[in-house]
Amino acid sequence: MGLLEDKVVLVNGGSQGVGAGIVRAAVREGATVVFTGRRAEVGEKLAADTGARFVRADLSDPAQARDSAVQAVDAHGRIDCLVNAAGLTSRGSLLDTTPELFDQHMAINLRAPFFAMQAVVADMTARKAPGTIVNIGSNCAHGGPPHLAAYSAAKAGLAGLTRNAAHAHRFDRIRINTLNIGWTDTEGEDATQRAFHGAGDDWREKAARSQPMGKLGQVDEIADFVVFLLSDRSGVVTGSVIDWDQNVFGGQD
Repeated sequence: MGLLEDKVVLVNGGSQGVGAGIVRAAVREGATVVFTGRRAEVGEKLAADTGARFVRADLSDPAQARDSAVQAVDAHGRIDCLVNAAGLTSRGSLLDTTPELFDQHMAINLRAPFFAMQAVVADMTARKAPGTIVNIGSNCAHGGPPHLAAYSAAKAGLAGLTRNAAHAHRFDRIRINTLNIGWTDTEGEDATQRAFHGAGDDWREKAARSQPMGKLGQVDEIADFVVFLLSDRSGVVTGSVIDWDQNVFGGQD
């Protein structure tokens, strides 16, 4: 039996990158999976490859973030697990971030998880059923580089939201945790490195050499960890913000 056998899992932001890896891992572990994304072509291909159900949604719209949960419940009768994996990493420092860019980061990186969690927890509490939620955070919640000011602020907010919601619903047996991931090898990161940092085809090799473990974070490894946190095997853990990274925050040389 898989770790998520007979579970209904909603993965928001599941059409590519870390989210897509989580979709594949959850299906492999026996879950019935619904996932959202903005690009229909990409989402429909992943759905065809995995058997998961794709729902096209722009999560920057709170109504669509909530509706992703409604559609999953309509299709399968309930939601047992939620993953908030959508993320925006557009660059902007304190001095050059526009109000529009700031609002985009808050909409995708903080507001969308908030309202998706609101809808999913409402379903769980109405059924008096336990559940699990994993938010994909970032090590930028600890401060982040200067060029990710709004992103870092949103991810710090997500860490606070996780603790608040986990505390509020601990006696409902709804476990809520965040995984703060570090530098990860994804399609989106490849596009970001090329667009914002002028990176060439060898950027992955250069980046890997700069890391303690000699590689960037890998999507399949993150996905396996998320599946574990969603599953009953992770026990009673809730309200945890886990640094999934190879750099030790607070450590000094």
